[in-house]
Amino acid sequence: MENKKKKNYLKEKLTFKYRFVVLNEDTFEERFSFKLNRLNAFIFGGLFSIMLIVLTTLIIVLTPLKEYIQGYSSTELKKEAISLVYKVDSLEQALSVNNLYIENIQQVLKGEIKRVSFNKDSVFEQMRVKKIDFAPSTADSIFREEVEQEDRFSVFEQATKNTDIIFTSPIKGEITQDYNSKEKHFAIDIAVDEDTPVKAVAKGTVIFTGFTADTGYVIILKHSQGFISVYKHNASIFKTQGELVKAGEVIASAGSTGTFSTGTHLHFELWDDGYPVNPINYIDFK
Repeated sequence: MENKKKKNYLKEKLTFKYRFVVLNEDTFEERFSFKLNRLNAFIFGGLFSIMLIVLTTLIIVLTPLKEYIQGYSSTELKKEAISLVYKVDSLEQALSVNNLYIENIQQVLKGEIKRVSFNKDSVFEQMRVKKIDFAPSTADSIFREEVEQEDRFSVFEQATKNTDIIFTSPIKGEITQDYNSKEKHFAIDIAVDEDTPVKAVAKGTVIFTGFTADTGYVIILKHSQGFISVYKHNASIFKTQGELVKAGEVIASAGSTGTFSTGTHLHFELWDDGYPVNPINYIDFK
């Protein structure tokens, strides 16, 4: 009974009607009025609050006002972030290509690239038409191989391309062995005293430093316009891979490391776009 009375009392309290009247203060004339109760007030108040929350959310989401709320990023910042992502991806691709290029150059300079050979006579055998035989004779094949071996590096021995790079001598001393492509000595050897400073022939980037059993301590620099300089048989190296060096900057000290060394000297190579060239055509060693 008591619970029922309480429920009835609560119901009556919520549904008890009130009249809301607006009067003219001077004449007390009734302007307008309407009936309401507590239940209607709660319902209207709740609906109004929900609509206000929804409207505020839409304004924040659909307008630039959200940029002023902590945690939201601006449109310009998003565009810049997307642009940076594309740039980073492009740089990663360029870096991969550059690393592959450097690795291939290092393998060539170390002699790790194996020579690929094929039988030229078999190619001419396949080109025979009817009774006409285009296959070269044995003497002709031997002559062709000799010419190919002699002319392979002859262009780089005689010619020097137009370049804005000014090379300086890496070290001062007596040249004990010249560049000779026929003997596959793609360098010049300069005899000096031990620990004589070895200098960079031009500004560039260190792309390799290391030690091999044959050539001892080696340092390789990459310069502009496709040039690469190689310094072998050093006693010690003063630079690390990735460092930038200036022309004439000391990068190592001369020595006699490696099994191919015949005494204290610098074995210096100069490469142009992946091909060895005679350093004397570019550098005055006197």
